[in-house]
Amino acid sequence: MSKDNPLVNPIWQARLNRFKRNRLGVVALLLFCLISLVCLGANFVANDKPLLVKYEDNLYFPVVKAYPETAFGGVFETEADYKDPAVKQLIEQKGFMIMPLIEFADQTASVELEQPYPAPPNANNWLGTDDTGRDVLARILYGMRISLIFGLALTLAGSLIGIIVGAVQGYYGGWPDLIGQRFMEVWAGLPQLFMIIILVSLFNPSVWVLFALMLLFGWMSLVGLVRAEFLRARNFDYVRAARNLGASDRQIMLRHILPNALASSLSQLPFILTANIVALTSLDFLGYGLPPGSPSLGELMNQGKDNLDAPWLALSAFFSLTVVLSLLIFVGEALRDAFDPRR
Repeated sequence: MSKDNPLVNPIWQARLNRFKRNRLGVVALLLFCLISLVCLGANFVANDKPLLVKYEDNLYFPVVKAYPETAFGGVFETEADYKDPAVKQLIEQKGFMIMPLIEFADQTASVELEQPYPAPPNANNWLGTDDTGRDVLARILYGMRISLIFGLALTLAGSLIGIIVGAVQGYYGGWPDLIGQRFMEVWAGLPQLFMIIILVSLFNPSVWVLFALMLLFGWMSLVGLVRAEFLRARNFDYVRAARNLGASDRQIMLRHILPNALASSLSQLPFILTANIVALTSLDFLGYGLPPGSPSLGELMNQGKDNLDAPWLALSAFFSLTVVLSLLIFVGEALRDAFDPRR
C-alpha cells in the first residue's frame, strides 16, 4: 500500500488512536450508528405489512413487495390489507404471518382505539397517537430517517462546495479572495431562515426545492476554515518545491494541501449535521419544510403545540431530537480533540 494512503499514514493513525481513547465519543458514535441503522430500516421495524407470510407452502415478503389479496385466497385484485380481519383469517387458515415489532407505518391510523385522538400511550401505541390517529413512535422513526438522510446529504453537498470555494480563495488570494470574502460577508448577513421561508412559499412543496434552497445558504460553514489552511500552506517549502518541479495548481491543491485541510474540516462535520437537522426541524415546525403529511419531528412538535392536553406529542419529539443531537455533539467534540494540531 502507498505511504500516502491515510489508512496507514502515522499522523492519521495517531488521530484515530486519540479518538478511540475518548470513551464518551466512541460510545456516542456507536449509539448514533445504532439509532441511524434502526431509523434507516424503519420499514422493517414499524410497518403495517408483515415481514414474512407463509401461505400454502409459499413465502411472501410484503414489506418489500406488494401482493394482491387474491394471492391469499381473497377476491380483490388490489393490494392486501394485512390488518383486515378477513385477510388475517385467510392467511391463518393455510399459513402464518410475522409482523414487525411495531405494527404501524408512518401513515397508518390506529382504528381500534375507542377514545378520541390524540390518544395517550397504550399497549398498542407505545408513545400514543397524533391528532389523526397515527402511531407516534412510527412517525418518529420515519421522521428521524428523513432528517438524517436529508441532513447528511445537505452536509456533504454544502461541505463540498465550501471546500472548493475556500480552496480557491486561499490558494490564489488576491482578487478571487477579496471578491469572495466580500460576497460571503453580504450573503452571510442575510436572515437565512426568513429568506428560506419566503422562497419556499413561492414554490410547490417539494423535498428537492427545499434541499436546493437550504444548500443555497448552507455552504459557507467550511469556507473560512479551508481558506485559512490554504493561505497558511501555499507558501510552505514543500508547496514551493512541487511548483518548481512543474506540478500544476490542481495537483498541488489536491495532493499536497487539501489532505491537511481535510483534517480540520472533518472534525466540523458532526456540528454542521446538527445545524442542518435543527434547521429542517424548525422549518417543519413553522410549516415551511417537508411536504404536508411527511413524517417529521418538527411537525410532531407543532401538533404538541396545538394539543397542550397531549404532552406525549411534544415530549416524544423533543427527547428524540435531543438524544440524537447530543450524540452528534459528543462525536464532534471527540473528533475535534483527535484532530487538534497542537497534540
